[in-house]
Amino acid sequence: MTPQPSPRTRTHLPKRTVSIIGTGSYLPERILTNAELEKMVETNDEWITSRTGIRERRIAAPGETTSDMAANAARAAMEDAGINGDEIDLIILATITPDHFMPSTACLVQTKIGAMKAACFDISAACSGFLYAIEIAQQFITTRTYNTILVIGVDKLSSIVDWKDRNTCVLFGDGAGAAILRHRAQGHGVIATRMGSNGNLADLLAVPGGGSACPITPENVGESLNCIKMEGRETFKHAVTNMVESARQVLDDAGLTGADLACVIPHQANLRIVSAVADRLGVPLDRVMVNLDRFGNTSAAAVAIALDEANRTGRMKVGDYVLLVVFGGGMTWASSVVQW
Repeated sequence: MTPQPSPRTRTHLPKRTVSIIGTGSYLPERILTNAELEKMVETNDEWITSRTGIRERRIAAPGETTSDMAANAARAAMEDAGINGDEIDLIILATITPDHFMPSTACLVQTKIGAMKAACFDISAACSGFLYAIEIAQQFITTRTYNTILVIGVDKLSSIVDWKDRNTCVLFGDGAGAAILRHRAQGHGVIATRMGSNGNLADLLAVPGGGSACPITPENVGESLNCIKMEGRETFKHAVTNMVESARQVLDDAGLTGADLACVIPHQANLRIVSAVADRLGVPLDRVMVNLDRFGNTSAAAVAIALDEANRTGRMKVGDYVLLVVFGGGMTWASSVVQW
């Protein structure tokens, strides 16, 4: 018998359409409002709202882990897609707040959702992680390595926030979002993706301590080095510039303009960033999905949660063009155009 070529060598086969066949999300029950933050740190509702657009955020319950939130979002996506755990070939989980350094959080989710046939790994690209994971999943499906992939963006940022730093603690929340990707013959799907990074800007948004470069020791434990540190003005400037450039590039790759988009789903970090990006792309705000006022910045989960909400509230219909665009620490950024 003649040996069959491996999936990666079947270059003569037509390219597969990679579709998002289901979405899901999970937000913790506890709501932390701006009014409550006023009692914790020197700030006020007007200051937070006017500068960020955030009014409240969700905070994980005591003992509620990143993998718990991820598993809840995964179950919702599986239900939306009409699949069970045995059908999942691969789990890619994007996070900067894993349950542990080892094992991967994806492996913990695997057990919780009963996807025991799946390979599993985590990636770290901060707020850009979900779109990075979507592109990785697309490559595995396109090359026929896997058929059905679960992608999760999840972060428990309350575990790495310095609640005494008013410039950062007001921004972040906890949550998870997920999507099921699969080849769907004659279906719509991911049309084009652009990803980028600039490590020269790594210090603008980082968690400086807790890794091998700066372990937490008895001597530095009081310095909150394992918490988020951010240079706000510089981060804002680079976020807008790179999100706009990335979005324009991916729209050009897809042969589209802002006028062709039914919905733009940006990273939910700051309303002024969202507004600036929409304005430069020529997209009216009523076609931009915004939920940061209710959930704050949930890092890798933010665009995934917004995608699920847009899906479930009918913001997109079959055949619509959707732009997803993100920016995060690293610095990292990415954009994807999807035909729904």
